[in-house]
Amino acid sequence: MPIVITLSPELEALLRDKATRQGQDVSLVASELLTSVLEWEVQESQEAIKGIQQGLDDFETGRFRSFREFAQEQRRKYNLPADS
Repeated sequence: MPIVITLSPELEALLRDKATRQGQDVSLVASELLTSVLEWEVQESQEAIKGIQQGLDDFETGRFRSFREFAQEQRRKYNLPADS
């Protein structure tokens, strides 16, 4: 079943311009763009979950530092003023 998407005139113009520059059908370009964005979103979600799990694993094994230590390091790293 086809999906119909209504685009703003500005977005449609950008999409048509991209298709013209690539010498491709506008539907193909739109499909490729959507595929790229959806694949990126899945990858980002997987990486976020992996990072969260790593943090939980580190915490469970005692590999962590306090927020105070982290904040001090960031202040030194970025030359930020100390809290008053």
